[in-house]
Amino acid sequence: MLDSMITIYTSPSCSSCKKVKKYFEENKIPYKEKNILTQPLKDEELKELLLKSENGTEDIISTRSKLIKEGNVNIDNMSINELIKFIKENPSVLKRPIMVDDHKMQVGYSEDEISAFIPRAKRYLRENICKNCLDCDPSNVNLTKDNNKNH
Repeated sequence: MLDSMITIYTSPSCSSCKKVKKYFEENKIPYKEKNILTQPLKDEELKELLLKSENGTEDIISTRSKLIKEGNVNIDNMSINELIKFIKENPSVLKRPIMVDDHKMQVGYSEDEISAFIPRAKRYLRENICKNCLDCDPSNVNLTKDNNKNH
């Protein structure tokens, strides 16, 4: 089974975004990046984020945003369409980074939680076969027992 492509929603000055990208690159996890400030989000993308968030807008919208605080914006009173329009017009209200694949979403940088995006085979190797092996590149190890006698 192939793992789905991961999209990371970022902004250029976000230090957590840089950490996430570095983590994905070091773990050889393919991803596509979408800069929310230069590449406008589509309605479908925003609906997906809202659907995958466990706590609705609380998960993806920063209430510390200057726009929300000073603009006296009440996102709880908005319809879905109003909310989508508001985010599209004000993408900086989104928390960053936001990582999404076909099954899950993660907001912010937490190495423990991001590890859920490591493909299943690599996680298995890390947790079982290669956890004490410093010479091994898990992406090159065959998953059969016979090929891993020295691991």
